[in-house]
Amino acid sequence: MRLGLVLLALLLPLAGAERWEVRYFYDQDDSSLSLNDLQFASPQRALAVGYLTEKGRNRPAALITSDAGRHWSLIKPPDVGLCLFFLNENVGWVVAKGGLYRLEEGGRTWKKLRAPPGLLCVYFADEMRGWVVGERKAVYYTEDGGASWNRVLAAEQPKTTPEYTVYAWITFADARHGLIAGWSRPPRRNDRPRLPDWMEPERAARRREVPTLSILLDTRDGGRTWTPSVTSMFGRITRIKLAPDGRGLGLVEFAESFQWPTEVFRLEWRTGSSQRVFRRADRAVTDMALAPGGVAYLVAIEPQGGKLRLPIPGKLKVLRSSDLLSWEEMEVDYRAFARRAVLAAGVAERPWVATDTGMLLELSGR
Repeated sequence: MRLGLVLLALLLPLAGAERWEVRYFYDQDDSSLSLNDLQFASPQRALAVGYLTEKGRNRPAALITSDAGRHWSLIKPPDVGLCLFFLNENVGWVVAKGGLYRLEEGGRTWKKLRAPPGLLCVYFADEMRGWVVGERKAVYYTEDGGASWNRVLAAEQPKTTPEYTVYAWITFADARHGLIAGWSRPPRRNDRPRLPDWMEPERAARRREVPTLSILLDTRDGGRTWTPSVTSMFGRITRIKLAPDGRGLGLVEFAESFQWPTEVFRLEWRTGSSQRVFRRADRAVTDMALAPGGVAYLVAIEPQGGKLRLPIPGKLKVLRSSDLLSWEEMEVDYRAFARRAVLAAGVAERPWVATDTGMLLELSGR
């Protein structure tokens, strides 16, 4: 009897331990699924977009749920989705390879909109007012739900060549404060086609990272006006997450030859200050999330054999922080491998991860 009580006392903490569990895995011999983005439209409805590869050909694919992720259905959308944004469970938008679509019914219905080419990301404040960003200095806004689009002139102010300038990310902390992130890197004389760094490790070790012009557009009046700023820095700011309380996270990704694959910065968007809070040579961070209650998550890849940029998936890692300064690694299902992954947190009851290897994981045990 006493032994049983001891075992029970040992097992109780394990029963409540948090762990990232695989909830869906596309496991087929003749095809593979790659997911580019995942968003919850409501605690019950969610959509993950990407593509299926079969016999060397890609075709659009998506996963959809209406029961909080207990069951996922594979559907055939009209295009390969890249970036999702949901306003509520009935209305959303997706940037796809072929353009911009309005989503209804949690992503079951796609309606193509007239929009500029080369888009990468979308954000809407309400059903009428929204913004899209993309290649060739593309930043546009709409006030009629996407029926027409106008250029944000502040995006053209930085003295960079449109051909080499990309705006890749847009986010808002609240109704008034938002950021658009991009970069510009003209080709250099020694830029030429070459083998991947993992095939030429000695040459890659001698190659130096080249500074990139980082561009930020800042609004403090709900997107009516934007103020650009340009900084020369190593790496590219690929993602920014902002919270209404003034905190934020920024992700910087580096070229293959750089010593560090990525760096994560804590941001104080009210003051404009920043502080590097995470950097490891064996962890390539691909996304971040700020969840309710002040908890933040990073999803990262640990490369196979300790070598970054290999064209094979690495172990999936998830880290958590309550202060955006110190990070602890969480337990992750041993089957989870990926080259890139994205996080979805804040709308669903628990955070989720989607991978480019056709997996969906949920944080369990909370």
